[in-house]
Amino acid sequence: MISTLLVANRGEIACRIFRTCRERGIATVAVFSDADGGALHVREADTAVRLPGAAPADTYLRGDLIVKAALAAGADAVHPGYGFLSENAEFARAVLDAGLVWVGPPPEAIEAMASKTRAKELMAAAGVPLLAPVDPASATEAELPLLLKAAAGGGGRGMRVVRQLADVEDELAAASAEARSAFGDGEVFAEPYVERGRHVEVQILADAHGTVWALGTRDCSLQRRHQKVIEESPAPGLTAGLRTTLTDAALAAARAVEYRGAGTVEFLISPAGRAYFLEMNTRLQVEHPVTEEVFGLDLVALQLALAEGAKLPPEPPAPRGHAVEARLYAEDPARGWAPQPGRVHELTLRGAGGDRLADRPRLRVDAGYGPGDSVGVHYDSMLAKVVAWAPTRADAVRLLADALRRARVHGPLTNRELLVRSLRHPEFTAGEADTGFYERHIDALTEGKDDGGARHAAVAAALADAVRRGHPVGGWRNLPSRPQTKTYGEHEVRYHRTRDGFRVEDEAVRAVAVAPDRVTLEVDGVLRHFDIAEYVTDFGAEYVYVDGPTASYRLRAHPRFTDPRTATAPGSLLAPMPGTVVRIADGIGEGSAVTAGQPLVWLEAMKMEHRIVSPASGTLTALHAEPGSQVEVGALLAVVTDVSQGDI
Repeated sequence: MISTLLVANRGEIACRIFRTCRERGIATVAVFSDADGGALHVREADTAVRLPGAAPADTYLRGDLIVKAALAAGADAVHPGYGFLSENAEFARAVLDAGLVWVGPPPEAIEAMASKTRAKELMAAAGVPLLAPVDPASATEAELPLLLKAAAGGGGRGMRVVRQLADVEDELAAASAEARSAFGDGEVFAEPYVERGRHVEVQILADAHGTVWALGTRDCSLQRRHQKVIEESPAPGLTAGLRTTLTDAALAAARAVEYRGAGTVEFLISPAGRAYFLEMNTRLQVEHPVTEEVFGLDLVALQLALAEGAKLPPEPPAPRGHAVEARLYAEDPARGWAPQPGRVHELTLRGAGGDRLADRPRLRVDAGYGPGDSVGVHYDSMLAKVVAWAPTRADAVRLLADALRRARVHGPLTNRELLVRSLRHPEFTAGEADTGFYERHIDALTEGKDDGGARHAAVAAALADAVRRGHPVGGWRNLPSRPQTKTYGEHEVRYHRTRDGFRVEDEAVRAVAVAPDRVTLEVDGVLRHFDIAEYVTDFGAEYVYVDGPTASYRLRAHPRFTDPRTATAPGSLLAPMPGTVVRIADGIGEGSAVTAGQPLVWLEAMKMEHRIVSPASGTLTALHAEPGSQVEVGALLAVVTDVSQGDI
């Protein structure tokens, strides 16, 4: 029996596993890097062990240190979570060799599926349908587009779509470098890229006594950078025959490697309805909650039971209803999904709740951050997973969209608005979305609204600020001689404070009630309530968060006078986020000629590489970035001078 469990992970998944452990009476041990000293998963564990350093390679990827931590803390079992060492066979062996229980599949099964190229060979022998591999060195126009994929690891690292033969060599090198950095293995292979394909997977669960469960399907087609954003179960719109094909193939894959524990078999579904094996993930998936909600199971509890040698019933429970999950990231979808580090001030979601076995709609939140926590640059930027269950798909989707809309998310910029718009998009509501969804719709999904909402939010923020600061009316005048002004984002608000309240210089808006944290406005005859909270970021910028009746707004408060120190030279390339400079374009230096759009500097932050490109064709007149250096947001990386226009 497991009495004390160490989770070799961090963030949301560590918190998720600890929750099940508390319910089962199992003591918990966390591990943490220096960057995670005050993190939520550390606070929720019974005990914690420090892993010196901040970079993953020095901490969460050090299997030797984690095994020592487990022994030092008196743990008798290790759960790897997902990511990091969760699919590392050598780590699994090290845990077992130390006399600890490994909450995962046998090392041999991990090893068999660790390389996607070798896994495909094994699956072909088991009769699982596959896409034919392509030799990138001899690829032809007829074989385009190609998908380059890292043979090891997952999470979208080391993946590239190539649409022109001229790009194959460079993209192959970039994918290999990213894979080597992320997984220590630079092997990359190529296969046909299926346009408008769907990503559908099957959750499996197997015991040591020969029983294997296939727990329905999940659709994970909405992805950015080959990482999932919205998932649901069951996958919509599949024929009975296709569901049977997927289930049979997943069971065959599990039996081919004598699998035990929880795992996922992933498939690509072509527009014609043909299924192709992608890979098998020998771990718990991020999106496992949608399966739990539909089947009324706790997959982590079952993982622990199977690790203790328990036997599964012959058949799994019957599925009920529909579940949809959205991943809330600290990122800016409009700027290439750039991660947004910073302090989380508030993260509150309100929605229906209830017992998993009841038939009432319910909302579930699995979070890795709480108020006061900071999103750093070293790890994934996912704040939380929000899951809605309802008897029907339409009800689950509507509940999730509404819960996200009403959420109070104060801190770094997030993808919350994108999630709401995605869930309400006709393509998604019809169950017809595919992996190219964001490539086709990202501009429309991230464009600003022109419905006056941001303007009204700015008015509410300005009036709340006036009350909070106690701006007086002149003692001998009925009215101030000039209006007060305050600017939020692009909106300048002009108002008068009278003895009867506030008067806004906008005929369509009337202030009804004003308090420091809540303002009611009458807009064109309709009352609208706004909740206001103001914070100063770690970088000194003042932001106001306005949660309105139809949307929420993050508005930067501008000072009355511009600080001259914030000015930058034309043509300056500034770091869009804190991160590490991983490389500089080959052969460039001060005085080099560059072209518009040419990548000059690569930054790594939150498990992603970000290219900083030249804003124009011209001369590189300054280069301050150096490989390996840490930079803060706004740091000057380089300066490009446009030869035709002078400084730009």
